[in-house]
Amino acid sequence: MKTPIHHYLFGILLTLSTLSFGQDMADVTIQTIPVNGPVYMLEGRGGNIGVSVGADGVFVIDDQFAPLSEKILAAIKMLSDGPLQYVANTHYHGDHSGGNVNMQKAGATIVAHKNVRKRLEQPDRNGNDRPQEALPVITYKTQMSIYINGEEVVILHVGNAHTDGDSLLYFTQSNVLHTGDTYFNGRYPYIDLNSGGSVEGYLAAVKRGMMLVDEDTKIIPGHGPLASRADYMAFMKMLEGLKENALRAINAGMSFEEFVADESITAEYDAQGFGSGFINPKRMRETLYKSLKKQP
Repeated sequence: MKTPIHHYLFGILLTLSTLSFGQDMADVTIQTIPVNGPVYMLEGRGGNIGVSVGADGVFVIDDQFAPLSEKILAAIKMLSDGPLQYVANTHYHGDHSGGNVNMQKAGATIVAHKNVRKRLEQPDRNGNDRPQEALPVITYKTQMSIYINGEEVVILHVGNAHTDGDSLLYFTQSNVLHTGDTYFNGRYPYIDLNSGGSVEGYLAAVKRGMMLVDEDTKIIPGHGPLASRADYMAFMKMLEGLKENALRAINAGMSFEEFVADESITAEYDAQGFGSGFINPKRMRETLYKSLKKQP
């Protein structure tokens, strides 16, 4: 049984953690990067934001964390005085949907795959219910389009990739693809196995995205710098190589512990710098084994 002192100490730790998070957000600067035509990319803390501005108003893809909303909206105002029309969530993780409440209050209609709404309807990691304003009010199952600022934006569901509710968004006239977290430029991806993600689904999502792009396409990844088709292709080849190496080791009978300890499985891509991000080589090997090992 927890004593009052335990509750007191836990409260102090929680307060310090919250203060630290707030201070970290206070230091964040939102960077605006022109992409193509009316489309821009905003960098801050969390997933890359896509913004389309024009006569119809403002269309936003992802909104990072709630404490950054004021800065994000200020950056958007520098691009357009038009009304905030839509925010599309590429998936449910808080660094992509954490600003939903503030964006709804600013006038946006939240759009996402139906599984994003289902997950946001569940309590957060602290057991707290999310407010109604955090939930998407327009959802889709397979594919939908939004016509805004002179072009069709195609929204495609790619299942069991990063999560079970991922969307790719393609601007058909501007020739811009926003991948959400189905693409980490130059880094190993985070594949959330506990939220329906899988290695095979992730690779399938990248191949689906490759079908939409050409040499002139600008690609906004979930994390990392603005990308080209060549960058995207290198990422796909890395995933294919890792899957091949992993299956070879698994089929040879490696245990989980042996697999995770075997640096040769990821060595080629570690040397190219893919393991320098949030997912290091060891974590990537753990994910590969857990996802690809076929249980009896």
